Amino acid sequence: MKLLIVLTSHDKLGNTGKKTGFWLEEFTAPYYEFLDAGVEITLASPQGGQPPLDPKSDEPDAQTETTERFRGDKVAQKALANTVKLAEVNASDFDAIFYPGGHGPLWDLAEDAHSVALIQAFWAAGKPVSAVCHAPGVLRHVLVEDGTPLVKDKRVTGFSNSEEDAVGLTDIVPFLVEDELKKNGGDYSKAADWRPYVVTDGKLITGQNPASSKAVAQALLKLSGGADISK
Repeated sequence: MKLLIVLTSHDKLGNTGKKTGFWLEEFTAPYYEFLDAGVEITLASPQGGQPPLDPKSDEPDAQTETTERFRGDKVAQKALANTVKLAEVNASDFDAIFYPGGHGPLWDLAEDAHSVALIQAFWAAGKPVSAVCHAPGVLRHVLVEDGTPLVKDKRVTGFSNSEEDAVGLTDIVPFLVEDELKKNGGDYSKAADWRPYVVTDGKLITGQNPASSKAVAQALLKLSGGADISK
């Protein structure tokens, strides 16, 4: 399987003066799940090059086995530092697409015309679309062929309002993922805050929070039918 992973290029947390970006665990947990299954991975971002890392995801209490593995993985670090520009990516070259979260995507990828067009191309071709935590927010402007939102009448999840409230950013983010999915007609559901939760509806896979990252990757591998997901 050839997989495209799309990361944010946005590093400003609204007007707070603080930094944001992608959430480390939401990249590393799926990345190694895919890599160990033999998936061919390409990393992309709107600006290309090194995507900004949310500094909070780099703090000691946010570390996991896969984030530690990444710190010792020079090959993965080089790949991340050299993401291709999203505008140069063609959906026909890949079998599936995955978006890690972090708050960054709410500002750039959710509004990025290249990202929207890519997702629409994957969907029209019957290829899996997957996203975790805040990344389901990138679906907000994505339409299917008849002009309706992609998420309409589909079972979805994503970072919940209660989780956003818990991290104190409800009034900072440009929109709330849960509200946006519901507004576009998605059949939104969630688990308790910070618990793993993944929803698969046809070729659409969404995960609620960082703890759901590995399970989203496993669901995508299962859907693609080409890997052992027992690891």
